[in-house]
This record gives sequence, structure tokens and C-alpha cells, in this order.
Amino acid sequence: MPSPEERAYPAHWEADIVLRDGGTARVRPITPEDAERLVSFYEQVSDESKYYRFFAPYPRLSDRDVRRFTHHDYVDRVGLAATIGGEFIATVRYDRIDHLGRPAGAPADEAEVAFLVRDDQQGRGVASALLEHIGAVARERGIRRFAAEVLPANTKMIKVFTDAGYSQKRSFEDGSVHLTLDLEPTERSLAVMRAREQRAEARSVARLLAPGSVAVVGVSRTPGGTGRAVLGSLRTGGFAGRLHAVNAALDPAASPSLAGVPGHRSVREIPEHVDLAVLAVPADQLRTVVGDCGEAAVQGLVVLSEGVGRGEQRELVRLARSYGMRLIGPGALGLINTGEDVRLNATPSLRMPARGRIGVFTQSGAIGIALLDGLDRRGVGPSSFVSAGNRADVSGNDLLQHWDEDTATDVVLMYLESIGNPRKFTRLARRTAARKPVVVVKGARQRGSAPPPGHAAPAARTPDATVYALLRQAGVLMVDTFTELLDTGVLLAEQPPPAGPHVGILGNTDAMSLLTYDACLTDGLRPRPVVALPSSAQPGDFGRALRAALDDAATDAVLVTVIPTVPTEPSGGTVPTESADRAGAAGPGSPPDHHIEALADALREAVEDVAATEGARRKPVAVVHLAMEGLQKALARRGLPSYPTPERASRALAEAVRYSRWRAEAGEPGKVPDLDVDEPAAARLLADVTPAAPGRGRALSDGEAAGLLHSYGIAVQPVLPAPDADAAVAAARTLGFPVALKTTAPHLRHRADLGGVRLDIAGEAGLRRAYGELTAALGAPEELRPVVQAMAPRGVGTVIRGTLDPAIGAVLSFGLAGPPSELLGDTAHRLVPVTDKEAAGLVRAIRSAPLLFGWRGAEPSDTATLEEVLLRVSLLMDDHPQVVAVELDPVVVAPRGVTVLGAAVRVADPGNRPDLGARRLPAY
Repeated sequence: MPSPEERAYPAHWEADIVLRDGGTARVRPITPEDAERLVSFYEQVSDESKYYRFFAPYPRLSDRDVRRFTHHDYVDRVGLAATIGGEFIATVRYDRIDHLGRPAGAPADEAEVAFLVRDDQQGRGVASALLEHIGAVARERGIRRFAAEVLPANTKMIKVFTDAGYSQKRSFEDGSVHLTLDLEPTERSLAVMRAREQRAEARSVARLLAPGSVAVVGVSRTPGGTGRAVLGSLRTGGFAGRLHAVNAALDPAASPSLAGVPGHRSVREIPEHVDLAVLAVPADQLRTVVGDCGEAAVQGLVVLSEGVGRGEQRELVRLARSYGMRLIGPGALGLINTGEDVRLNATPSLRMPARGRIGVFTQSGAIGIALLDGLDRRGVGPSSFVSAGNRADVSGNDLLQHWDEDTATDVVLMYLESIGNPRKFTRLARRTAARKPVVVVKGARQRGSAPPPGHAAPAARTPDATVYALLRQAGVLMVDTFTELLDTGVLLAEQPPPAGPHVGILGNTDAMSLLTYDACLTDGLRPRPVVALPSSAQPGDFGRALRAALDDAATDAVLVTVIPTVPTEPSGGTVPTESADRAGAAGPGSPPDHHIEALADALREAVEDVAATEGARRKPVAVVHLAMEGLQKALARRGLPSYPTPERASRALAEAVRYSRWRAEAGEPGKVPDLDVDEPAAARLLADVTPAAPGRGRALSDGEAAGLLHSYGIAVQPVLPAPDADAAVAAARTLGFPVALKTTAPHLRHRADLGGVRLDIAGEAGLRRAYGELTAALGAPEELRPVVQAMAPRGVGTVIRGTLDPAIGAVLSFGLAGPPSELLGDTAHRLVPVTDKEAAGLVRAIRSAPLLFGWRGAEPSDTATLEEVLLRVSLLMDDHPQVVAVELDPVVVAPRGVTVLGAAVRVADPGNRPDLGARRLPAY
């Protein structure tokens, strides 16, 4: 048996964390090899902090102390350290104790905990983060409570404990404050942890986007090259901070200037602090350069270099984080901040975008360039832009944390090729979408979410359809194309959200207006009767018609369709020279420039006039135009989006309507009802049947599954085995005719289409005949494993599934039973726990839902009872995370009542739940 010192090092406790100011640190277990680091750390701690830790003057650690604080068994005695640059900045330890406070082993479930933080690191949230991690370790080792003795004057440490959100007790004994913390996560402790995570990660991105000084590493001495291009972009863009250029081949005796800014051979030689370093060096030089940046206390890195393998990426990220730096890339295009007080363009593109209110994140540099160009052509710009390349560190989750509280950003656009942590992304997107729209297009959909070569994120096992459904549930607008991403984003950025789906349509072309009407119907909008203007309509005519449409209480939005006005010859039969010149400049078939500007002015004035009316509700307006060169830019200058086809305008507006509807529903999310369940009985059953080894699972027997579901108020229609015809008849007499005879062989289960199910058998003779036909057609009873079950009332067959997905969490799914629904993917999903409103929405979300609500004159099904079954499955999985899969198939929904005819349950030790664990950055 190994001694405590020989226990395996718990590498899974290692974690990178983001601190309150946006810097990073590494948390890891303390080992015997840390003796010198511990002594050095202790020497840098003030006498006051030492006094607070040991309740007495304690100037230095003895050899015995050093051994005690570096040798742990990782079970009853554990020590963790937070490190930056390999040096300790804080430590925490616990020692398991009994009820008298003496050292103890399991099954004692209480431990004494103590912290020590270097004085220059206090105020960065280090102790709060360490409390989360030591608490997670303690729970893993069977410890349920922490006890701590704190001097009354040590108010900072008292605040660390009291602000953590755990259930706690506090008393004053023998001149010290005695605190006891229950380590079971609570709603408040999770809320505190996530709020701290949000502030820290948002701050880490803000430091990247608003640096006071930037160094570009890899600037060539002659024109050309990525580094020199980035430096040129920073200069021409008007960067408000200080710039430095780095080239290791610079001649020390030559001029210290490089491309017009101070030049240096290394970041470490720059005489001032550098906030951001942009690396454009060969991949084989990155490790050295990142190390130099770390030694120079650079805050963040943008790595443009390509050709970095996954293993090399992991090492670069680990190195950068060890110095407290966040990293964008490798293979990044760069980042942009158009704020007037920053004006940062750290990309190879020389053109600085116009200031806008759209936050843009993309993994692809090529898509990033196209997005910036598309926004520019639509007359809008980004607030900030990040192209993360392989996103080995900084990801879309980090940007969502930043944009959630960024007052300069009104809309978020994201192009994603992989979602490394769907559970967290969904949570962050839901919070952000409650304040501002989040529009996402995802690439690599046809490859099962596999990330492109070189990307750090692992391949996701969750089907894209499931991820899409859950993201839509979280308020994310999932669009299918790059063009729809831009169309929707610009509409949401430039126009108010629509209050409903009713669309007014007006224009000077019947054909275009009718196409727009049809497009609105196709996209689920409700168009109003078209207001037809003459083909010769003038700007004033459009303005008056738009005012009337906006004043109409029955409209929620207006689409204006425009084609060039049919020219009319003025008196005298000639066109004035100035007008003729302008008409010629506009191009063949296009109206003159003054007409374009007048039309844009008329539309804008109509919008403003109506908006200025007391009590008026602002409504979105968009324009569909053909052969109107120059109109898009003219409208963009006035904040009016325009589209070249009715379908694009309609789709963008439909997404805006969907977002408005989601926000309204999110304001009243429903509640998880208090259902009558026997939770203790379920817990006892699960304790007996769940394998103890993490990762191993087993399927419950039919009897065990029925018993577990019964404890949560779900009755499963009993079945009796029928190994021969006589047994089948006996079973039918017990259950009562009419009955169903069906096989339970895996290859025939739920396959009525293969003849494995015989229904409505009214008597013994019919049952014997059906039994003979079944075995003759499909095989021997030993292979088929027939069973007999009482017939359920006729109704609609449905399927309810609950699945614990490692990447997302527990997911509840619903659809109709049978091959058609499976072939069409007609299944809806919700995250557990499900509220009453979400259960109702789940039933109505599938395309085949009308079958449950009286389709073609049928009597409506009992959907209220169906929704209750959904809620009970959700509650079961939420209460007992060891239930990793539930399948009720089929669930027959009759006009009165619901019958569960089949049930399967799988259980496993879920291990540590990542959603309840301590904050940590992903390590791919």
C-alpha cells in the first residue's frame, strides 16, 4: 500500500484561471519539489499577513514547516498553489479533522482550511478562486464542510468566506472568528462564481482590445511582410497609444527606428511596459518570443503565425497563461477596436473600419475580411472585431462575456467553426441575448461539427441539430449563410425590434411587392395588404405612404419596395443639362443622384416624423430595391437597411421578429412546478444499482426502471413474458383482453413495420394464432423474447428521451414515435430543468405537433398530462445526475390520459459535474 507521499499526483486538479483584473494564473497541487518556491514565497509575504495566517509573529518557516506544507496525501491533507511565471503568489491547504478538531481520516467529513496570499497580489481575487478549487477538491475527497479560524482584523479573508455564497455559520470564540462553510453548491454560490467569471473574463478581453501600448514582433526592415503590414495598419488607423517594432536581426549600432516607430531586438529591451504584443514570426520562434513577452510582463498576445500544430499550441497557451497572459490565435487575423479613444487596428488590413455598434467574432481570417467588407458596403462598422484563428485560448465565450456588458456594442455577430464548450456558450448566450441580439452562423456543419485542421477545440459528439435547437432556445439567432448573418445583423443594429409579425408592404412595383408578400408568408410573417404606388411615384409619395403605414396600429414593421421611377418628360421636351449629367453619371437605367438622395431623405423624414409623435411606437423599416445604384449607400447614411431581393429582407425581418418574441417569452420563463415525487425512494434505488466506478454505467432491468419511474409518478404499463403460447394466454388472462403481443429482441424492438408487434388481440384463439404467425415469420421464441401487454387507449404515439450529454448537460427531447419522425429529424430539445412553459413549448415545437391538437377533425390529445410526464422526467434527471439516460417509447397520448408502454433507463456515476465545479479556462 503506498505511503501518503507516494500517492499519485492528481493532475486533474491543475487549472488555469482568470483573475479579477483579467490576468491569468495557474492553480496546481503543491509537491515536495516546491520547497524552495514555498520558502521564497513566504519571504515575500509581509509580517502582517504572516500574523493573520498564524495568529502570532512568524518571520520564517522551519524545515519542519516546509516539509509539512509540501508533503500531502492528496486525500486528508491537500495544498494548492496559485502560480505566475512558475512562482507562488498564493497558497491554500486543508486538513481533515474530526468533531473535536483533531486530525482525522475518512469518514470524517470536515476540514480546516487556511490561505496565504502575497501582499502585492491581494485584491486580484486570488483567494476567492482558490476557495472554489480547494472546495471542489474537498468534495471529491468526501469532505462536506470547511472550518476556518480568522482574526477579526483580517477583514479581507473574512470577506472571502462570507462572499462565496455557501451556506455558513459564524461565531466569535477565544478572540477569533470561527466560520463553518457547507461546501454543497447553492444557487447563490453558483451565481457568485459565474458573476466573478464574467467580470474576470470580460476584463481579460477588454485588456486586449484597449491597450495603452502595442509591440509588433516580426517587423521586417524592408517593406513587405505581415508584421510590417500590421504596424502600418496601427499607424494609419490612428492608434491612440504607443507603438514599438521588434526585429531580432536589428543592428544594435543602427538607428533605433523601424518603419517609423521605435525599434528593438526583443520585447524585453523595450524600456516601457507593453500591454499587447502582436506576433508575426515563424512558428518555430514562437516559444522563445512568448517567453520573452512573459518575462517583460506583457498582458496579452495576438499570434498571427500559422502552421502551429495542436501540441505546439497547447504548449504556447500553457506558457502564456503561466505568465498571466491571454492569447488570441494562432493563425489569427487580428483584432480591431473602433472606439475614438483607442482606434486599434491590429490586423494586416490597412483600412480602419468606420465606427459602429456591432461586435464581430470569427474563427476564420478570410471570413473576417469578408464580414468587415460586407459591413462597410452596408454603411455600418464594428464596435470591435476579433479573428481568433485556431482559438487555442481566447474564444467566442470570452467575447460574449465582454460584449454582454460593453455599452458600445448593440449587436453580436459570430462565425463559428466549432463550439468547444456548448454548455457554457449556451449559458452565456442566453444572458447576453436578454440584453442584445446574438446572431450566429456555423461552418463545418456537414462534417459533424469536427473542427478544421489545426483548431484547438475537440470534435463535438453532440449532433448539430441538438446544439442548434438549444442555442435557439437560449435566444441565439442561428442563420444558415454568411449573407444572412450580415443582413440580420445590420437590420437589428440599425432598426428597433418589431413588436410582432405584421408587416406593411408598399412600393411602386406590383411584381416586387407581391414577391415580398410571398416571401413574408414563407418566413412565417403576416403581411398586410400591399399598398401600391404608381410606377412614376416621387419621393414625396413614398414618404406619405410610409407615414401612413407606420401610423397603422395593425403593422409592426414596414418593407418598402422600389424600382427606378418611370421618367416623365418636362414641358419643352428636354431634360435640364444638370439633371442629364447626373442621370448619365448614375448609370444606365438608374435614376439621377438627386432623386436617390431625395428618396432616401423622404423615407428617413417619414420615420422620424412618426417616431416624434407622442406615444408612437418605433417600428423597423427596410427597403427592397432593384436597379437603384447608389440607393443602398444613401439609405445607409440615414440608418435605413436595404436589400437587393425580397427574400433577404424578409428573412432578416423574420429573425428580428423571432428575437423579439424570444425576449418577450424570456421575461416570463415559467417555473419548475413542485410535483409530488418520492425522491428518497429513488435515491435508495439508485444507490443500490449505480456502479461505483466513474465512467462505467449499466442499463436498469425493466423492473428497476419501472420502480424508479414510479417513484417520480410515471407509471409504466406492465408486460409479462410469453416464452410459449400457453404462457402468452396466461399472461393475457392476468392483464385482461384485449392485449398486444410484441417482441423485445433488440433488432425488432419498436419495429412494428417489421411485423414484431400484433395489436388488439381480443381472445385466446386470436392470441395463439398471432403467436404462431409471429414465431413462424420472425424466429424462435428464444430469439424473439415475446411479451404480452394490455392494450392502451388509442392515441398518438410519442417518444420522450432524457440524455446527459457531457458537453451540454442534461437534455430533454420529444417527438412522435415512428420512422417518419426519425427520418425527418422532427425532434425538439430543451435543457434540464424544464419549466412548465418550456414543457408546453416542447410539445408544440415539432413540425408534426398538429397531430396532437385535433388535426383533420380528430379529437385533441391530452397534452396537459403529456407535459406533466415531460416535467417529471426532467425533475428525475435534475435531482439524480447518475440517471444518464431515460427513454419512454412509446408514450401513447389519448384524448384523456397518457400511457407509457415502454421504458429504458441507464445509470452511471457522473463524476464531477463541470457546471458545478470551480472556474477554469479550457485546456484542449
